[in-house]
Amino acid sequence: MAEAALLAALAALALAVWMLFRVQRTLEEKHRQMLADLHDGLVRQGDRVGASIDGLREAVAAKLDARLDQISSRVNERLDEGFRKTNDTFVNVMQRLSTIDEAQKKIETLTGSVVQLHELLGDKKTRGAFGEVQLEALVRNTMPAAAFEMQYTLSNGTRADCVLKLPAPTGVVCVDSKFPLENYNRMFDQQSAESDRAAAKRLFKADVRRHVDDIARKYIVAGETSDGAVMFLPAEAVFAEIHAYHAEVVEYANTKRVWIVSPTTLMAVLNTARAVLKDVETRKQVDVIKDALGRLSLEFGRFDERLRKLAEHIGQAYDDAQKIQTTGEKISRQFQRIESAELEEKPPPANVVRLAEERKPGG
Repeated sequence: MAEAALLAALAALALAVWMLFRVQRTLEEKHRQMLADLHDGLVRQGDRVGASIDGLREAVAAKLDARLDQISSRVNERLDEGFRKTNDTFVNVMQRLSTIDEAQKKIETLTGSVVQLHELLGDKKTRGAFGEVQLEALVRNTMPAAAFEMQYTLSNGTRADCVLKLPAPTGVVCVDSKFPLENYNRMFDQQSAESDRAAAKRLFKADVRRHVDDIARKYIVAGETSDGAVMFLPAEAVFAEIHAYHAEVVEYANTKRVWIVSPTTLMAVLNTARAVLKDVETRKQVDVIKDALGRLSLEFGRFDERLRKLAEHIGQAYDDAQKIQTTGEKISRQFQRIESAELEEKPPPANVVRLAEERKPGG
């Protein structure tokens, strides 16, 4: 009976051991299946996260490219606008400088040969026409068209052979041609008596004084013309005679504010007047150039300010890109750790029964 009971106990024990072994195998298989399912889930999750990261990267890159394209477009627009305005300003300045250059080219040094009248015209009307033609030729060859007018009629009804239109305060200067020739010829007629030549000299000086009086009375108009006028003598010899030997006549003319000139000295007067006109025109052009340069300086200031703001925008975009890149790197490292299964090892479930290694069947 004892042996039968022992065998029954051993059989029950063997059955219990076999059942425990089967349970353990079943739990181990379930554990392995759970680990396999967990691994597959992590792999699929990693694939989905990787796809999400790729999409995020593409979205960030697309947004960054769009932002940079927008900034580049604005930069090009601002640069084009700035360069266009700068170019327009420089073209305007160059045009003004070209105007000044043309004005300078028109300034010519005109020299004339001393007119020696070997055969003086005998007809008074012809002499007057000769003087007017010579006067007009000298003025037209020296002065700009807007600075003179021939046969100009004043408000008092008198007509001057020529007027010079000079800047204030000089104003309008009348020039009248006179040619006192008859008595001048008698002064040097060697076939005449000495007394006749002396009388001719007195008459010659009287002729010059009369011409001075006529010019002062007709061509000096208060509020309309300059306070002086010019008497033009077409012959250098007559002019030289007056200035060399009749100083009292010159002084008389000066008191009447009438200046006696010859072709040579008239050219000097005209060149002086032209230099005054050129100086006035140059000052006008300089003011225009100063205004243009002032506008150019203003445009450069605006360009510099806009370029500074653009640099700030580009710097901000660069900082934003750096921050986005840093965040992306952190996310990538997190997913790399997940993909590498760097997880803490969990303790086995409490319902798993482990057999002691020392316990053996029949022990």
